[in-house]
Amino acid sequence: MLKSTHEYQEISIDSLVPFPNHPFKLYEGQLFKDMAESVRTNGVHTPIIVRPTADDKYEILSGHNRTAAAKDAEHATIPAIVRKGLSDEEALLVVTESNLIQRSFADMLHSERSVVLAAHYKAIVQKSGYRNDLIKEIEEMIDPASKRKTKAKSDGQTSTPSGRRSDTRDKLGEQYCLSKNTIARYLRVDKLIPELKQRLDTDDIGMRVAEALSYLSKREQAIAEKRLSEGHKISMKQAEKLKKVRKKNTTLNEADFDSILAEKPAFANNPKSKVFNSEVLAKYFSSEQSEDEIKKAVKEAVYQFLTNRKC
Repeated sequence: MLKSTHEYQEISIDSLVPFPNHPFKLYEGQLFKDMAESVRTNGVHTPIIVRPTADDKYEILSGHNRTAAAKDAEHATIPAIVRKGLSDEEALLVVTESNLIQRSFADMLHSERSVVLAAHYKAIVQKSGYRNDLIKEIEEMIDPASKRKTKAKSDGQTSTPSGRRSDTRDKLGEQYCLSKNTIARYLRVDKLIPELKQRLDTDDIGMRVAEALSYLSKREQAIAEKRLSEGHKISMKQAEKLKKVRKKNTTLNEADFDSILAEKPAFANNPKSKVFNSEVLAKYFSSEQSEDEIKKAVKEAVYQFLTNRKC
């Protein structure tokens, strides 16, 4: 069971350090400027959540944007809730859960979703007993007025034995309105190197490609990233072949990548690539929308259809 304790206090901003490899995109541009101006005028009303480190610093678990805004507003301190006795896994759960409380899961990037789902999956399978208690405490610490579109259920999810992975994915699917297969894909995506996660977030690679590449070693993923940075494209068929060859062989080298990526994608001359004509596009999109906006909307619609969202 959860044995951590917490206390409220004002913390020096200079004593704060970010959570290692913080998985969520921070505010920037006008959004950050607006937040900094609000903090400058009204102060920070919702305390951040931190945990003490071994070198007398405080690691931010929730409130990276508020901290940055307070620093920009030249505040010396910031209100904080200090959580003591948290394990690294519990700390990560605070990071992911606090973001879910304040944001919609649907608004997150693919890489952010993968971190959330992986953290919750691990909590359910490996660490029974503390998850619901911790989530309840986090919700109480966050501003009560915060709206949460995706809430965790408390119907015994923390007691799933480690062998029942399929049941665990079903429960996560119910919670996040995703199919079990989509949950499995996101759990695979969490195994990608950061550079490939970034490419998934920016649509440089698709979800199926990302999933296949996740079966490669970190060194091999780095080769894939190198080829992508050189301007190569990796189709779903090519990614699946990389995965298949990797499964048969011990390792993949750069020559293996070059050989597979040199193969012409079967989709290139497929008549399905011309399925959308001007009449179809005009029915659903206005003339003011750019080609990139239309492509993004079509990709999202196809993704939602193929992943069988339940909600």
